Amino acid sequence: MQVECFGTTIEIDESVVHEPAEDIRRQVGEYERGERRTFDLTVAFVDDLTGEVMRAMAEIPYGETRTYGALAADLDTSPVAVGQACGRNPIPIVIPCHRVVGSDGSLRGYSAADGVATKRRLLDHETRVAGTGPVQTRLPSE
Repeated sequence: MQVECFGTTIEIDESVVHEPAEDIRRQVGEYERGERRTFDLTVAFVDDLTGEVMRAMAEIPYGETRTYGALAADLDTSPVAVGQACGRNPIPIVIPCHRVVGSDGSLRGYSAADGVATKRRLLDHETRVAGTGPVQTRLPSE
């Protein structure tokens, strides 16, 4: 399914979410308006590295980021493998792969629509709503 969010269309694979599409759309809309920081959806995680990375990403708090390397160390794998798993995330925004950044704070990529530009918008949005100020010491503009 496609959802509109922050001026772009993001593809979400609703087959891995147990709730109906209208619940997913409603919660994404609440997230976009700053009314929701976590998603109340039941996700079917795959039983491989992608599922492990998805679970780890789901634990990253709203308004914060983690590096590919930090997740890799936690999961005993490589940063490249974490990046590849992020790229396979079937439900961006719901599972916040946008919160994973390079070791220098760079926004290495984003598999959803408009790539890094959307990742930047999501991170800026969360920083504004959370009122926490910049989470990384360096988040380049692109």
